Amino acid sequence: MARTRSLVVAVDGELRVERDPERASGRLLRQDDMDASYIDLADARHLEFDYLRWARLVLQASDARRVLHIGGAACALARVLLAEDAASRHEVVELDQRVFEIARAHLGLRRQSGLKLRVGDGRAMVAAHANASADAIVLDAFTGARVPRHLVTAEAFTQYARVAPLTLVNVVDTAGWPDARAIAAGLSQAYANVAGLWSGARRGGNLILFGAVVAPRYGPLESAAAADSSPARLLRAGDLAGASAWRDESA
Repeated sequence: MARTRSLVVAVDGELRVERDPERASGRLLRQDDMDASYIDLADARHLEFDYLRWARLVLQASDARRVLHIGGAACALARVLLAEDAASRHEVVELDQRVFEIARAHLGLRRQSGLKLRVGDGRAMVAAHANASADAIVLDAFTGARVPRHLVTAEAFTQYARVAPLTLVNVVDTAGWPDARAIAAGLSQAYANVAGLWSGARRGGNLILFGAVVAPRYGPLESAAAADSSPARLLRAGDLAGASAWRDESA
């Protein structure tokens, strides 16, 4: 997110909340100098980050209403989805309790029906869920700029597929997509349909990868992604081939 100089609102170790100088009600949560979450305190339906808008499109195309979010920071995606559909249900898992605490203090996070917050390791939390207990899992967790390896092995995706027929992964990658290709290979071992959304930038950046038991409505999804304020291209499994899946023994 390109910004001019921001006003620091709060700091807790590597966590920092900044006020957006171009949007008075905008608050940005940063962690280890990376943008982690953006909330508009005056607009419950605003999604600033393009990759979260793309993830929302995939969830909508798959009619997913019971969503387990592994990593969620200030719960931006969950809160927007709840604002759009009050009957949807969202569980957000964060490893660090301080993330929720700073979000409550400065990013408008409140108790509300349909939103459950839990602290712990995402994969362990998924393992405790019953079969088919969710419509989708959204994985948006990072250590530095990379998804924690143990969350995206072939064995992890097998566990996710037991719980939900759709799993989405936000990947920040370099040119050539080495991580994204390995993650797509893992998804393909658990789900019959694997695809992604990408900006088209050759230098790398965010990709939303997803695996689904039943293919989402690709036509409307592709059209909606192309019409986003940050247009995205639909990638199919063949575009993402070329790597082996990561395994638990190497995680």
